Amino acid sequence: MGILSGVSNFFGLDIGTSAVRLVELSGSGQGKSLVRYAYAPVDSRIVLSDSKADRQKLAQVISELIASSKVSTRNVAVGISSSRVFTTIVDMDRLPESELARTIKLQADSLIPTPVDTSKLEWALLGDSPVDKTKSEVLISSVSNDVTEGMLDVLESIGLNVIAFEPDNLAIARSLFAPDNMLPQMAIDVGAKATDLVLSINGAPRLARSIPTGTEAIIKSAVQNLSIDEKQAEQFVFKFGLSKDKLEGQVHQAILGTVELLVSEVEKSIKFVGTRYPEAKLDRIIVSGGASALPEFPLYLANKTGANIEIGNAWRNISYPASRQNELLAVSNHFAVAAGLAERVE
Repeated sequence: MGILSGVSNFFGLDIGTSAVRLVELSGSGQGKSLVRYAYAPVDSRIVLSDSKADRQKLAQVISELIASSKVSTRNVAVGISSSRVFTTIVDMDRLPESELARTIKLQADSLIPTPVDTSKLEWALLGDSPVDKTKSEVLISSVSNDVTEGMLDVLESIGLNVIAFEPDNLAIARSLFAPDNMLPQMAIDVGAKATDLVLSINGAPRLARSIPTGTEAIIKSAVQNLSIDEKQAEQFVFKFGLSKDKLEGQVHQAILGTVELLVSEVEKSIKFVGTRYPEAKLDRIIVSGGASALPEFPLYLANKTGANIEIGNAWRNISYPASRQNELLAVSNHFAVAAGLAERVE
Protein backbone atom coordinates (compact mmCIF):
# COMPACT_ATOMS: atom_id res chain seq x y z
CA MET A 1 0.00 0.00 0.00
CA GLY A 2 2.14 2.79 -1.35
CA ILE A 3 5.91 2.73 -1.70
CA LEU A 4 8.18 5.76 -1.62
CA SER A 5 9.67 6.22 -5.07
CA GLY A 6 13.42 6.02 -5.24
CA VAL A 7 13.83 3.74 -2.23
CA SER A 8 15.66 0.70 -3.53
CA ASN A 9 17.28 -0.50 -0.33
CA PHE A 10 14.78 -2.09 2.07
CA PHE A 11 13.95 -5.38 3.74
CA GLY A 12 10.70 -7.35 4.05
CA LEU A 13 9.21 -7.85 7.53
CA ASP A 14 6.53 -10.44 8.28
CA ILE A 15 5.00 -10.03 11.74
CA GLY A 16 3.23 -13.38 12.05
CA THR A 17 1.22 -14.69 14.99
CA SER A 18 3.92 -17.17 16.04
CA ALA A 19 7.14 -15.60 14.69
CA VAL A 20 8.62 -12.44 13.24
CA ARG A 21 10.59 -12.99 10.02
CA LEU A 22 12.71 -10.79 7.80
CA VAL A 23 14.33 -11.09 4.39
CA GLU A 24 16.81 -8.68 2.81
CA LEU A 25 17.74 -8.87 -0.88
CA SER A 26 20.17 -6.99 -3.08
CA GLY A 27 19.90 -5.98 -6.73
CA SER A 28 16.90 -4.55 -8.54
CA GLY A 29 14.00 -5.75 -10.67
CA GLN A 30 13.89 -9.48 -11.43
CA GLY A 31 16.80 -11.60 -10.25
CA LYS A 32 17.38 -10.19 -6.79
CA SER A 33 19.92 -11.99 -4.59
CA LEU A 34 19.51 -13.12 -1.02
CA VAL A 35 21.52 -11.09 1.48
CA ARG A 36 20.05 -12.43 4.73
CA TYR A 37 17.00 -13.93 6.35
CA ALA A 38 16.17 -14.37 10.03
CA TYR A 39 13.33 -15.12 12.38
CA ALA A 40 12.44 -14.94 16.05
CA PRO A 41 9.54 -16.72 17.81
CA VAL A 42 6.91 -14.47 19.36
CA ASP A 43 3.92 -15.04 21.64
CA SER A 44 0.72 -14.68 19.60
CA ARG A 45 -0.94 -12.86 22.53
CA ILE A 46 1.61 -10.03 22.14
CA VAL A 47 1.09 -9.75 18.37
CA LEU A 48 -2.71 -9.71 18.64
CA SER A 49 -2.83 -7.30 21.59
CA ASP A 50 -3.40 -3.55 21.35
CA SER A 51 -2.08 -2.79 24.85
CA LYS A 52 0.86 -0.42 25.14
CA ALA A 53 2.93 -2.89 27.19
CA ASP A 54 2.49 -5.65 24.58
CA ARG A 55 3.28 -3.23 21.75
CA GLN A 56 6.57 -2.45 23.51
CA LYS A 57 7.33 -6.15 23.89
CA LEU A 58 6.70 -6.68 20.18
CA ALA A 59 8.94 -3.71 19.35
CA GLN A 60 11.68 -5.28 21.47
CA VAL A 61 11.42 -8.67 19.68
CA ILE A 62 11.67 -6.93 16.28
CA SER A 63 14.51 -4.68 17.45
CA GLU A 64 16.55 -7.63 18.75
CA LEU A 65 15.95 -9.59 15.53
CA ILE A 66 17.16 -6.66 13.42
CA ALA A 67 20.24 -6.18 15.61
CA SER A 68 21.21 -9.88 15.60
CA SER A 69 20.65 -10.29 11.85
CA LYS A 70 22.70 -7.14 11.05
CA VAL A 71 20.24 -5.79 8.48
CA SER A 72 21.92 -3.04 6.46
CA THR A 73 18.99 -0.61 6.13
CA ARG A 74 16.27 0.96 8.27
CA ASN A 75 13.78 0.99 5.36
CA VAL A 76 11.16 -1.73 5.62
CA ALA A 77 8.18 -3.13 3.68
CA VAL A 78 5.73 -4.65 6.16
CA GLY A 79 3.09 -7.33 5.73
CA ILE A 80 -0.44 -6.81 7.02
CA SER A 81 -2.44 -9.86 8.11
CA SER A 82 -4.82 -10.68 5.24
CA SER A 83 -7.65 -11.08 7.75
CA ARG A 84 -7.41 -7.35 8.44
CA VAL A 85 -7.48 -6.35 4.77
CA PHE A 86 -10.61 -6.21 2.64
CA THR A 87 -10.00 -7.11 -1.01
CA THR A 88 -12.59 -7.23 -3.78
CA ILE A 89 -12.92 -7.04 -7.56
CA VAL A 90 -15.48 -4.71 -9.09
CA ASP A 91 -16.62 -3.95 -12.64
CA MET A 92 -16.60 -0.23 -13.38
CA ASP A 93 -17.31 1.98 -16.38
CA ARG A 94 -14.33 2.44 -18.66
CA LEU A 95 -12.80 5.78 -17.81
CA PRO A 96 -9.43 7.52 -18.10
CA GLU A 97 -7.32 6.65 -15.05
CA SER A 98 -7.72 10.03 -13.35
CA GLU A 99 -11.53 9.87 -13.69
CA LEU A 100 -11.55 6.26 -12.52
CA ALA A 101 -9.65 7.29 -9.38
CA ARG A 102 -12.23 9.99 -8.70
CA THR A 103 -15.14 7.58 -9.27
CA ILE A 104 -13.64 4.97 -6.94
CA LYS A 105 -13.27 7.62 -4.25
CA LEU A 106 -16.88 8.72 -4.68
CA GLN A 107 -18.21 5.16 -4.62
CA ALA A 108 -15.83 3.88 -1.94
CA ASP A 109 -18.49 3.92 0.79
CA SER A 110 -20.47 1.28 -1.05
CA LEU A 111 -17.36 -0.72 -2.04
CA ILE A 112 -15.49 -1.17 1.25
CA PRO A 113 -16.77 -2.17 4.72
CA THR A 114 -14.89 0.46 6.76
CA PRO A 115 -15.46 4.25 6.69
CA VAL A 116 -13.55 5.85 3.81
CA ASP A 117 -12.08 8.67 5.88
CA THR A 118 -10.50 6.22 8.36
CA SER A 119 -9.19 3.72 5.78
CA LYS A 120 -6.30 3.37 3.41
CA LEU A 121 -7.63 2.52 -0.06
CA GLU A 122 -5.62 1.08 -2.96
CA TRP A 123 -6.77 0.00 -6.40
CA ALA A 124 -5.34 -1.54 -9.57
CA LEU A 125 -6.83 -1.68 -13.06
CA LEU A 126 -6.75 -5.31 -14.25
CA GLY A 127 -8.18 -4.92 -17.76
CA ASP A 128 -11.53 -5.72 -19.41
CA SER A 129 -14.25 -7.24 -17.27
CA PRO A 130 -14.89 -10.90 -18.13
CA VAL A 131 -18.58 -10.34 -17.35
CA ASP A 132 -19.26 -7.14 -19.30
CA LYS A 133 -16.86 -6.19 -22.11
CA THR A 134 -17.96 -2.53 -21.90
CA LYS A 135 -16.54 -2.29 -18.37
CA SER A 136 -13.15 -2.47 -16.69
CA GLU A 137 -12.15 -4.86 -13.95
CA VAL A 138 -10.67 -3.17 -10.87
CA LEU A 139 -9.00 -4.76 -7.84
CA ILE A 140 -9.71 -2.74 -4.69
CA SER A 141 -8.20 -3.31 -1.27
CA SER A 142 -8.62 -1.35 1.94
CA VAL A 143 -7.39 -1.48 5.48
CA SER A 144 -8.46 0.49 8.53
CA ASN A 145 -6.02 3.25 9.54
CA ASP A 146 -6.06 1.83 13.10
CA VAL A 147 -4.23 -1.26 11.83
CA THR A 148 -1.49 0.56 9.92
CA GLU A 149 -1.05 3.39 12.43
CA GLY A 150 -0.68 0.99 15.35
CA MET A 151 2.00 -0.94 13.47
CA LEU A 152 3.66 2.30 12.33
CA ASP A 153 4.00 3.43 15.96
CA VAL A 154 5.66 0.14 16.94
CA LEU A 155 8.14 0.23 14.04
CA GLU A 156 8.97 3.93 14.20
CA SER A 157 9.62 3.59 17.94
CA ILE A 158 12.65 1.41 17.08
CA GLY A 159 13.90 3.71 14.33
CA LEU A 160 12.49 1.96 11.26
CA ASN A 161 11.26 3.82 8.18
CA VAL A 162 8.16 2.07 6.81
CA ILE A 163 8.10 2.49 3.03
CA ALA A 164 5.14 0.18 2.35
CA PHE A 165 2.37 -1.88 3.89
CA GLU A 166 1.13 -4.82 1.84
CA PRO A 167 -1.47 -7.56 2.46
CA ASP A 168 0.26 -10.87 3.25
CA ASN A 169 -1.55 -12.76 0.49
CA LEU A 170 -0.26 -10.40 -2.25
CA ALA A 171 3.30 -10.86 -0.94
CA ILE A 172 2.75 -14.64 -0.99
CA ALA A 173 1.67 -14.48 -4.65
CA ARG A 174 4.85 -12.58 -5.54
CA SER A 175 7.18 -15.10 -3.90
CA LEU A 176 5.44 -18.38 -4.79
CA PHE A 177 4.32 -17.74 -8.38
CA ALA A 178 6.71 -17.79 -11.33
CA PRO A 179 6.43 -14.25 -12.80
CA ASP A 180 6.14 -15.53 -16.38
CA ASN A 181 3.32 -18.02 -15.69
CA MET A 182 0.09 -16.50 -17.03
CA LEU A 183 -2.03 -19.61 -16.40
CA PRO A 184 -4.60 -19.55 -13.58
CA GLN A 185 -2.81 -20.57 -10.37
CA MET A 186 -3.60 -20.49 -6.68
CA ALA A 187 -1.41 -20.23 -3.60
CA ILE A 188 -2.53 -21.51 -0.20
CA ASP A 189 -0.42 -20.64 2.84
CA VAL A 190 -1.70 -22.18 6.07
CA GLY A 191 -0.61 -20.12 9.08
CA ALA A 192 -1.21 -20.68 12.79
CA LYS A 193 -4.57 -18.90 13.03
CA ALA A 194 -5.66 -18.42 9.40
CA THR A 195 -5.03 -19.50 5.84
CA ASP A 196 -4.08 -17.05 3.10
CA LEU A 197 -5.44 -17.80 -0.33
CA VAL A 198 -4.68 -15.94 -3.54
CA LEU A 199 -5.65 -16.84 -7.10
CA SER A 200 -3.92 -15.26 -10.07
CA ILE A 201 -4.91 -15.18 -13.77
CA ASN A 202 -2.64 -13.66 -16.42
CA GLY A 203 -0.15 -12.75 -13.72
CA ALA A 204 -2.58 -10.59 -11.67
CA PRO A 205 -4.48 -11.49 -8.47
CA ARG A 206 -8.19 -12.09 -9.16
CA LEU A 207 -9.11 -13.35 -5.70
CA ALA A 208 -7.38 -12.76 -2.35
CA ARG A 209 -8.92 -13.88 0.90
CA SER A 210 -8.23 -15.08 4.42
CA ILE A 211 -9.88 -18.27 5.72
CA PRO A 212 -10.15 -18.30 9.54
CA THR A 213 -8.82 -21.85 9.91
CA GLY A 214 -5.12 -22.58 10.50
CA THR A 215 -2.81 -25.15 12.06
CA GLU A 216 -3.95 -24.22 15.59
CA ALA A 217 -7.52 -25.32 14.77
CA ILE A 218 -6.22 -28.60 13.28
CA ILE A 219 -4.10 -29.28 16.40
CA LYS A 220 -7.05 -28.36 18.64
CA SER A 221 -9.24 -30.96 16.91
CA ALA A 222 -6.53 -33.59 17.59
CA VAL A 223 -6.44 -32.54 21.28
CA GLN A 224 -10.21 -32.87 21.62
CA ASN A 225 -10.75 -36.03 19.57
CA LEU A 226 -7.73 -37.98 20.83
CA SER A 227 -7.83 -36.67 24.43
CA ILE A 228 -4.12 -35.78 24.42
CA ASP A 229 -2.24 -32.62 25.40
CA GLU A 230 -1.39 -29.87 22.92
CA LYS A 231 2.32 -30.69 22.60
CA GLN A 232 1.63 -34.32 21.77
CA ALA A 233 -1.21 -33.32 19.42
CA GLU A 234 1.14 -31.02 17.50
CA GLN A 235 3.71 -33.84 17.15
CA PHE A 236 1.05 -36.29 15.97
CA VAL A 237 -0.48 -33.83 13.48
CA PHE A 238 2.82 -33.01 11.79
CA LYS A 239 4.13 -36.57 11.92
CA PHE A 240 1.06 -38.49 10.74
CA GLY A 241 -1.24 -35.83 9.26
CA LEU A 242 -3.93 -37.28 7.01
CA SER A 243 -2.20 -40.65 6.64
CA LYS A 244 -4.77 -43.44 6.98
CA ASP A 245 -2.28 -46.22 7.66
CA LYS A 246 -0.35 -44.61 10.53
CA LEU A 247 -1.64 -45.07 14.09
CA GLU A 248 -4.60 -46.93 12.55
CA GLY A 249 -5.71 -43.68 10.95
CA GLN A 250 -6.64 -42.17 14.33
CA VAL A 251 -4.95 -38.80 13.65
CA HIS A 252 -6.50 -38.71 10.16
CA GLN A 253 -9.93 -39.27 11.68
CA ALA A 254 -9.35 -36.73 14.47
CA ILE A 255 -8.39 -33.82 12.19
CA LEU A 256 -10.40 -34.64 9.04
CA GLY A 257 -13.40 -32.49 9.99
CA THR A 258 -11.28 -29.35 10.42
CA VAL A 259 -9.28 -30.04 7.25
CA GLU A 260 -12.53 -30.56 5.32
CA LEU A 261 -13.78 -27.21 6.62
CA LEU A 262 -10.65 -25.53 5.24
CA VAL A 263 -10.71 -27.35 1.90
CA SER A 264 -14.41 -26.63 1.37
CA GLU A 265 -13.54 -22.90 1.53
CA VAL A 266 -10.79 -23.48 -1.05
CA GLU A 267 -13.34 -25.27 -3.28
CA LYS A 268 -15.79 -22.36 -2.91
CA SER A 269 -13.06 -19.97 -4.07
CA ILE A 270 -12.28 -22.14 -7.10
CA LYS A 271 -16.00 -22.29 -7.93
CA PHE A 272 -16.36 -18.50 -7.63
CA VAL A 273 -13.43 -17.92 -9.98
CA GLY A 274 -14.75 -20.55 -12.41
CA THR A 275 -18.10 -18.76 -12.56
CA ARG A 276 -16.57 -15.34 -13.15
CA TYR A 277 -13.85 -16.56 -15.53
CA PRO A 278 -15.38 -19.59 -17.30
CA GLU A 279 -12.43 -19.79 -19.72
CA ALA A 280 -9.90 -20.05 -16.90
CA LYS A 281 -9.04 -23.62 -15.92
CA LEU A 282 -7.03 -23.73 -12.67
CA ASP A 283 -3.58 -25.00 -13.63
CA ARG A 284 -2.00 -25.54 -10.23
CA ILE A 285 -2.28 -24.95 -6.50
CA ILE A 286 0.95 -24.06 -4.71
CA VAL A 287 0.92 -24.94 -1.01
CA SER A 288 3.05 -23.38 1.71
CA GLY A 289 3.16 -22.98 5.49
CA GLY A 290 1.28 -25.71 7.36
CA ALA A 291 -0.27 -26.88 4.07
CA SER A 292 3.05 -28.23 2.85
CA ALA A 293 4.14 -29.55 6.28
CA LEU A 294 0.99 -31.59 6.99
CA PRO A 295 1.57 -35.15 5.69
CA GLU A 296 -0.85 -36.26 2.93
CA PHE A 297 -2.56 -32.83 2.81
CA PRO A 298 -1.27 -32.00 -0.71
CA LEU A 299 -2.58 -35.36 -1.96
CA TYR A 300 -5.94 -34.80 -0.24
CA LEU A 301 -6.18 -31.36 -1.86
CA ALA A 302 -5.32 -32.81 -5.28
CA ASN A 303 -8.08 -35.41 -4.96
CA LYS A 304 -10.63 -32.83 -3.85
CA THR A 305 -9.87 -30.15 -6.44
CA GLY A 306 -8.44 -32.09 -9.39
CA ALA A 307 -5.65 -29.50 -9.66
CA ASN A 308 -1.90 -30.13 -9.85
CA ILE A 309 -0.37 -29.51 -6.42
CA GLU A 310 3.09 -28.02 -6.03
CA ILE A 311 5.03 -27.48 -2.80
CA GLY A 312 5.84 -23.78 -2.62
CA ASN A 313 9.39 -22.44 -2.65
CA ALA A 314 9.64 -18.95 -1.16
CA TRP A 315 13.08 -18.51 -2.77
CA ARG A 316 12.07 -19.50 -6.33
CA ASN A 317 12.52 -15.98 -7.77
CA ILE A 318 15.62 -15.16 -5.70
CA SER A 319 19.21 -16.12 -6.48
CA TYR A 320 21.47 -17.64 -3.81
CA PRO A 321 24.57 -19.90 -3.70
CA ALA A 322 23.86 -23.55 -4.56
CA SER A 323 25.62 -24.55 -1.32
CA ARG A 324 22.74 -22.99 0.67
CA GLN A 325 19.93 -24.80 -1.14
CA ASN A 326 19.21 -27.47 1.49
CA GLU A 327 19.28 -24.93 4.33
CA LEU A 328 16.92 -22.56 2.50
CA LEU A 329 14.46 -25.19 1.31
CA ALA A 330 14.18 -26.49 4.88
CA VAL A 331 12.77 -23.12 6.04
CA SER A 332 11.03 -22.12 2.80
CA ASN A 333 7.48 -22.83 3.96
CA HIS A 334 7.82 -20.17 6.70
CA PHE A 335 9.18 -17.35 4.54
CA ALA A 336 6.66 -16.80 1.70
CA VAL A 337 5.43 -13.48 3.11
CA ALA A 338 8.82 -12.01 4.08
CA ALA A 339 10.41 -13.02 0.77
CA GLY A 340 7.50 -11.62 -1.23
CA LEU A 341 7.73 -8.28 0.62
CA ALA A 342 11.48 -8.10 -0.05
CA GLU A 343 10.84 -8.78 -3.77
CA ARG A 344 8.68 -5.68 -4.22
CA VAL A 345 9.77 -3.62 -7.22
CA GLU A 346 9.31 0.14 -6.96
